[in-house]
Amino acid sequence: MKILMFIISLMSLLCYVTAGELMKFSILVETEKINAPVSIPLDGINYNTDEGELVLYEITGSGMKAVPSQVEPGHSARLWFVLEGLTTANTSREFLLKSEMKSEELPSDNIIGLRIQHNDMQLVSGDLSVLSYRFGIRYPPEGVNPLFSRSGYIHPLWSPGGEKLTRIQPPDHYHHYGIWGPWTKTHINGREVDFWNLAKGEGTVEFAGFISKYEGAVYSGFQAHQKHMDFGAQGKDQIAMNEVLDIRVWNTNEQVWVIDYTTTLTSPLENGIMLDAYRYGGGIGFRANETWHKDNCTVLTSEGKERIDADGTFARWCIVEGESSTVEGRSGILFLSHPSNRMHPEPMRVWPLDANGGRGDMFFEFTPIRYEDWKIEPHQPYTLKYRMIVFDGKITTNEAERYWKSFARAPAINFH
Repeated sequence: MKILMFIISLMSLLCYVTAGELMKFSILVETEKINAPVSIPLDGINYNTDEGELVLYEITGSGMKAVPSQVEPGHSARLWFVLEGLTTANTSREFLLKSEMKSEELPSDNIIGLRIQHNDMQLVSGDLSVLSYRFGIRYPPEGVNPLFSRSGYIHPLWSPGGEKLTRIQPPDHYHHYGIWGPWTKTHINGREVDFWNLAKGEGTVEFAGFISKYEGAVYSGFQAHQKHMDFGAQGKDQIAMNEVLDIRVWNTNEQVWVIDYTTTLTSPLENGIMLDAYRYGGGIGFRANETWHKDNCTVLTSEGKERIDADGTFARWCIVEGESSTVEGRSGILFLSHPSNRMHPEPMRVWPLDANGGRGDMFFEFTPIRYEDWKIEPHQPYTLKYRMIVFDGKITTNEAERYWKSFARAPAINFH
C-alpha cells in the first residue's frame, strides 16, 4: 500500500511539474549569429484562451531564464523572440514554452513604442527617436513645383546617439525623400511612367492608409498601404501598383537599431506593369544628410568594394557611414539584402565621388532592376526584404557578416 501511495504521489508531482508545458524545442545554429530574431510556428497550440498566456524560457546550465516573446497572428501564427547575444556556429540552445497565468511584463531595456505626431508615425525607444514615417503630404518649399509633393517615406531616421541620417527635398533633387523606393523607368501597355522623377508629372507614390500597427516586447511597427499612381492613363488616374510597406523595429537590447523594411507589390492592371532595367528604381533608396560628402563618408560592401568602385556591383550587404556629432564621431547604416530578393546578391547604385558638382553627396540604393527588366504580373505579389542596422561608431566586416547571416538564414528547429 505504501508503495502504491508513493507511486500516486510521484505521478501527481510529475503532473504538477509539467503542468502548462506546451512544447520543448532546440534552436540549431549552423552559422554564427548575433541578437537574431527567430520564430517558431504555433500550429496546434491554442494560445487564444483566458486560462493563461504563453511564456517562453531558455533552459541554461544555471536554470530557466524567461525570454520576451511575441505572437504574430495570422493564417499560420508564429511566436517571435530574439536569440540574445552571440551564438557561435554549430551549437544549439534549448527552450521551453509554457502556458502560465498572466503576470507582469518581462523587463526590456529598449521597448519600441508608436506615437502619431501631426502627419508622422514615429517609432521611439524611451526618450530616443528611432524613425519617422510620413503619412501626410509633404509639400516642397514655396516657389518650387508642387508636383514634388508626396507622402509615404521614412524621414528622419536617427542613429541611437541622436544623429539625423536622412535628408528630404534637397535643392539638387527635390524628389529625394529620405528612405524610399519608387520605380523610375516603367511601362504600362507600352507607355512610359516614371514614379521617381516627380516633376515629369507621370506618376507618384501616395500613402493610402495603415493596415496594421503593433507594439510588443519583441518588435513594434506598422504596415502601410501605398499606391503607385499613374497620371497618364486614359480617363482618371489609375493605381498601377499597390504596395504593402512593413516596417518592424526589433527590441534587441543592444546599442544599435535593427529595422526591417519589407515591401510587397501587386498590380491590379489587366496586363500588369513592366519595371524596366535602369540604374535607379525600387528596392530601398537612401539620401544621406547634408553633412556627408566625399571627404567624410565611406562605403564598404560584402565584396570589398568601396565608394570609388561600388556603383553597379553586386552585394549581400553594404555599410554606408559618415562623420557625425555623436560621442563616437561616426554614424551609419548597414544595409542587408535578403537571399529571397530578386537578383540577390543585389546590384547597387552608389553616387560617385564627384556627384553634385564635385561635392560628393551620398546616395545609396539596392536596385533589383539595374540590369534586367522585371514584369509584375497582374494580381501576383512580389516581396523584397531588407534590414537596416543603424549604428554609431564603426561596424567591422565580421560584425556585418554576423548580422547578415542572422537575417538571411533561419536556424533549424527541433521539437521534442
